[in-house]
Amino acid sequence: MINMKWLKRLRVKSRIKKGSIRLNLGAGGMVYPGWVSTDIDTLNLLNRDEWIALVQPGSVENMLSEHVWEHLTLSAGTVAARNCFEFLRPGGKMRLAVPDGFNPDKNYHEHVRPGGTGPGADDHKLLYNHATLSSVFQSAGFNIILLEYWDENGTFHAVDWDPAEGMIRRSKRFDSRNAGGVLKYTSLIIDAVKP
Repeated sequence: MINMKWLKRLRVKSRIKKGSIRLNLGAGGMVYPGWVSTDIDTLNLLNRDEWIALVQPGSVENMLSEHVWEHLTLSAGTVAARNCFEFLRPGGKMRLAVPDGFNPDKNYHEHVRPGGTGPGADDHKLLYNHATLSSVFQSAGFNIILLEYWDENGTFHAVDWDPAEGMIRRSKRFDSRNAGGVLKYTSLIIDAVKP
């Protein structure tokens, strides 16, 4: 069962439709209509008791997480992925974005690597690529759909994806640094789908 007082407060703030639970995990102040924004003070991804206090297992329609998993160790990221799997409903989708470890740009790597020069990089624990991120979520039970990523050969791949199912600002289409068709900043973006 969902904590109704918490949801009522967040529903008003986020304009959530009744009966629909869509969580933006680690929102960092970003608010999207129809999505409940959470941060560690609202929901610690690693603490199952906090999940239980807020939502029922199998009750969340969608989850979104932009640039959060790189701040977790591999073991913590695995625990968080398992919690997400448990609380998503069957057929539910989690959209994730992290810095892309296969991005061929050395300046990008310096910006996003653990201890790098970019904002927040001093707290980065991992630099994922499409294979390593997929593995974490597959081990939790998810099926993976790659949306945007660089491969091992330095080739960028992207499919059309609907921002209404989870907006990723640091993406090919929505990051202003990519204006004019030149990719200057992209993320590794996946959909993790609960069968």
